[in-house]
Amino acid sequence: MSENAEKNYIQGATGAWEIVIGMEVHAQVSSKAKLFSGASATYGGEPNDHVSLVDAAMPGMLPVINGYCVEQAVRTGLGLKAQINLHSVFDRKNYFYADLPQGYQISQYLQPIVGSGRLILDMPDGSSREIGITRLHLEQDAGKSMHDQSPNQTYVDLNRSGVALMEIVSEPDMRNAEEAGLYLKKLRTILRYLGTCDGNMEEGSMRADVNVSVRKPGGPLGTRCEIKNVNSVRFVMQAIEYEARRQIDIIEGGGSIAQETRLFDTGRGVTRSMRSKEEAHDYRYFPDPDLLPLELDAAEVARIKADLPELPDEKKARFIEKLGLSPYDAAVLSAEKEAADFYEAVAKGRDGKLCANWVIGDYFGFLNKSGQSMADFVITPEKLGGLIDLIADNTISNRLAKDVFALMVESGKDAATIVDENGMRQVTDTGAIEAVIDQVMAANPDKVAEFRSGKDKLFGFFVGQTMKASGGKANPAAVNELLKKKLAG
Repeated sequence: MSENAEKNYIQGATGAWEIVIGMEVHAQVSSKAKLFSGASATYGGEPNDHVSLVDAAMPGMLPVINGYCVEQAVRTGLGLKAQINLHSVFDRKNYFYADLPQGYQISQYLQPIVGSGRLILDMPDGSSREIGITRLHLEQDAGKSMHDQSPNQTYVDLNRSGVALMEIVSEPDMRNAEEAGLYLKKLRTILRYLGTCDGNMEEGSMRADVNVSVRKPGGPLGTRCEIKNVNSVRFVMQAIEYEARRQIDIIEGGGSIAQETRLFDTGRGVTRSMRSKEEAHDYRYFPDPDLLPLELDAAEVARIKADLPELPDEKKARFIEKLGLSPYDAAVLSAEKEAADFYEAVAKGRDGKLCANWVIGDYFGFLNKSGQSMADFVITPEKLGGLIDLIADNTISNRLAKDVFALMVESGKDAATIVDENGMRQVTDTGAIEAVIDQVMAANPDKVAEFRSGKDKLFGFFVGQTMKASGGKANPAAVNELLKKKLAG
């Protein structure tokens, strides 16, 4: 069995088991107003401060569709290479919660705005995996029940009630927690590139319902359990691993899996039962009588498509083809729009590979240590580009540039200023380098004799000693060339 195949199976007492994973992601539409009212959709605020009469389901209030939210849904569907349905219908999904004022949710069921599409995963080994998208539909969010405000009462905050959500449903194409994590990251990246959702899982603007089942390899699908409202990539992966093992243990112990909705306890790292899983008929869907079917114009869809930005897959392909990057480097640099924009600003008119090495290596390393955002970090594209220019014209060596970069982070000064102030210009004078080499050889006659007797590996020792003696300023290429001549003796 190949390494990739092995990752898709969990070993139980009765042999290998395959995990089958599908995901329903609720992504809050980037819109200032709610889906069916003009109330603010901004996160935060005092409880019940962003609530219109429509959101509170006051008698006689009628919903009015927010056209911008519709456009954002179409934009997302196009970004997922999905079918856009010119005719779609809003339905009432009936259920009763304290934080659902109408007693139903306006959603879409049989006729969603977006049909089947696909998403490509960039696997760590350089391969790709295609995950099918079943559908994307628009729906309104519910409010929020707050159980920690009183010891014996539950409070309801309707600020979130009516906020526009895109529910993006995948095919059950994922086979391990790693793929599920990559799927969620890639989907978030696409949404951020498109500007249709900020992907902020901590604020709840992106949440995942994860469907997990297990089966014997090649066997029929098992009974699935849905893990509801998981709000981080790490928790999604942990929940899948726990839930798959739980189901395997039950089946191998002679039991059967009950189809149910479960919650992930982040503190204990376990899933626990929430309620039996509802089926579509339990919600008694029917077309919302207050909303006409949504009819889109093909020309308008074409206009939205023409306005799409370059998306991660296309950007990655361009980085490989035009800038000579490896698939790994291209994937890293295209994974977040902000990072891709930063890299492109640095690489403009410069060596793409050299720039990629600096952005992925030293820049990301210092940025992560700082705990700052890219926008707040002291190193701008212009400053990093200036440093790379000094490497390209042999003013400083790549090794010396690392010291310069550290001083740039510390002082906020540009590379050229630091090099001049600290006398860090690279020594290219062969006579000066030769003098340093003579000193090193004179100080290590035993090593010279060993090298000349056949210990070629000592060459690296002499390079290191020469660079050290020159304070890192000697031109590495010149050092290598002169050492070969001198040591040949």
